[in-house]
Amino acid sequence: MNTAPGQNLHQRRILLGVSGGIAAYKAAELTRLLIKAGADVQVVMTAGAEAFITPLTLQALSGKAVRSSLFDLQAEQAMSHIELARWAELVLIAPASADIMARLANGLADDLLATLCLATAAPLLLAPAMNQQMWQHPATRHNTDILVERGVGMLGPDSGDQACGEHGPGRMLEPEEIVERLQVHFNNQQKTVLNT
Repeated sequence: MNTAPGQNLHQRRILLGVSGGIAAYKAAELTRLLIKAGADVQVVMTAGAEAFITPLTLQALSGKAVRSSLFDLQAEQAMSHIELARWAELVLIAPASADIMARLANGLADDLLATLCLATAAPLLLAPAMNQQMWQHPATRHNTDILVERGVGMLGPDSGDQACGEHGPGRMLEPEEIVERLQVHFNNQQKTVLNT
């Protein structure tokens, strides 16, 4: 894809959700590329994600304190979870684990990230990342179908070698490709506005 770096991402407010899984390490490069492209990025992590990558890493890259707790009183004073949900122009969860996908499909609001997904009117895009058997399991396929039917966009997954030593579908798209997909998303959104 020949999309120019930064095209359509300048000052775009992107809420980047990071869920638990080995692919969480890619969130660092994804955050770096989004910032380089001019986006305003707020990272929200699940408890599982913090087992794979530290909030401090993503805070340093995004320039903003990472949010993770639904009941963080200090953060709630500055920007409540509802205000954060309203702030976002786009919610991107990368990586999106089988767990977060199941919780979103069932409308659960048991942590900050899931709550934000229910509370926002912004488009929601998921970049799935999980073991190939988990991705192909009927429960995950069913949850994916539910989410797509509701208008949630799926970025991937890719197929290839996995951290567990297996090979197949379930790899998170590379950060560069995700950024390109976001550029296309905002470009299409802008064309829709111009044509109405």
